[in-house]
Amino acid sequence: MASVDKPTPTTHDQQDTDADVKTVTEAALFEAFGGVRGMVETVLPGLLFVSIYTINKDLHLSAIAALAVALVLVAVRLVRKDTVKHAFSGVFGVAFGVVFAMMTGNAKDFYLPGMLYTLGLALAYIVTTLAGVPLIGLMLGPVFKENLSWRTRNPGRKKAYAKASWAWGLILLAKCAILFPLYWWADTTQLGWVLVALKIPPFLLAVYLTWVFLAKAPPPIDVFAEMEAEERAEEARKQAAEREA
Repeated sequence: MASVDKPTPTTHDQQDTDADVKTVTEAALFEAFGGVRGMVETVLPGLLFVSIYTINKDLHLSAIAALAVALVLVAVRLVRKDTVKHAFSGVFGVAFGVVFAMMTGNAKDFYLPGMLYTLGLALAYIVTTLAGVPLIGLMLGPVFKENLSWRTRNPGRKKAYAKASWAWGLILLAKCAILFPLYWWADTTQLGWVLVALKIPPFLLAVYLTWVFLAKAPPPIDVFAEMEAEERAEEARKQAAEREA
C-alpha cells in the first residue's frame, strides 16, 4: 500500500520530469557545442577557401579570404558581446592552416592541421574513456554544474559520459578514415569539398547520441548548489553559536 505521506508519482509527473531532463540536456549541449551559429562559424572559412580555390586555383587569395572571414566572425561576436570561444577556435584553426599551406606551397596543407586535430581529438575521447575519465564528462561537467561529481557519486551518469565519448571517438575516427586517404590521393578541390560536406553530419550525429545517452542518465548532482547550502548552514551555525555565547 502506498504511504499517504509520500504520494506515488503519476505517469504524467514522470513524463514531465523526463521532458525537463531532456530539455536541460539539450540546452546544455547547445551551449557547449555552439549551436547553429557555432556550426556556421566552423564551416564558413573552409567553404570560402575551397570555393575560391576551385574557381581560380589561387592559394594566397583563398587563404587570405578564409582567414579574413574568420576574423570578421570573431569581430561580430566581440561587438555583440557574445561568447567568442567557438569563433576564436575557428580563427586559430584557419590561421594554422593558412601558415602551413603558405610554408609548403601545397593548398591541400590548408586542411592538414584541422585533420590532425580531429585525429588527436578522436584518440583523446577514446584514451580518456579507457582511463575512466571520459573527455565528454570533463567538458560537460561544468556546464551541468556537476564538475567531476559524476566520477564517484553518479555511476549511471559516468556510464552515459563513457558511451558518449566512445561515440565521439569512433565517429571522428571514421571521419579521419575518409579524409586522410583523400589527402594523399585526391586533389585539393576534391578534398576540400568532401571535408566541407563532412563538417556538420558527423558532428550532429555525435551530439544527438550524446543527448540520447545523457537524457536517459540520472540527473546531474549540482555541486554548486551543495556548496552554497553548506555555506548557508555554516553561517547559521556561526550565528547560533554567537547567540549562545
